[in-house]
Amino acid sequence: MTTLPTLPELGSRAPEFALPDLHGRTVRLDDVRGEHGTLIMFICNHCPYVRAIADRIVEDSRALLAEGIGVVAIMSNDYRAYPADAPDRMRAFAAEHRFPFPYLLDETQMVARAYEAVCTPDFFGYDADLALRYRGRLDASRTTPVPDARRELLEAMRRIAATGEGPEEQVPSMGCSIKWRAA
Repeated sequence: MTTLPTLPELGSRAPEFALPDLHGRTVRLDDVRGEHGTLIMFICNHCPYVRAIADRIVEDSRALLAEGIGVVAIMSNDYRAYPADAPDRMRAFAAEHRFPFPYLLDETQMVARAYEAVCTPDFFGYDADLALRYRGRLDASRTTPVPDARRELLEAMRRIAATGEGPEEQVPSMGCSIKWRAA
């Protein structure tokens, strides 16, 4: 099932978090915050949308990290119902794609709720003061990469780093719904 995210208000502050990484260490928002901005993305291992763009996410993240923009990925799916997203599979997925950023487990799903994340992938671009400036997609790819797609997320984060403002036009990310635990 594909889901289009709702858009939280631009300018809202990034919610704090403290989540375990793949080695059990606690990572906080301040630990990943970049001097020129911060990209927080919600992804998972099994989503065909994420799988299609995982290498492009890594490529763009390497560029952003080199430019002083912090990057982190958070997995919030109910991995008991979706074992392909379990922590051991997260480690394998991160290693396979050589993630240059922390990949965190949001087991309680409270962080996804605080960010109003609804799908994977879901991208949140913040300025140096942690104000939301971008809530859009990586590029025009869906479950099949678009080879020469404009690098919308990369361009947006570079603009945020340079000006403190995101692009006027932002196309929401599209992907699989976050797999929420039963109430």
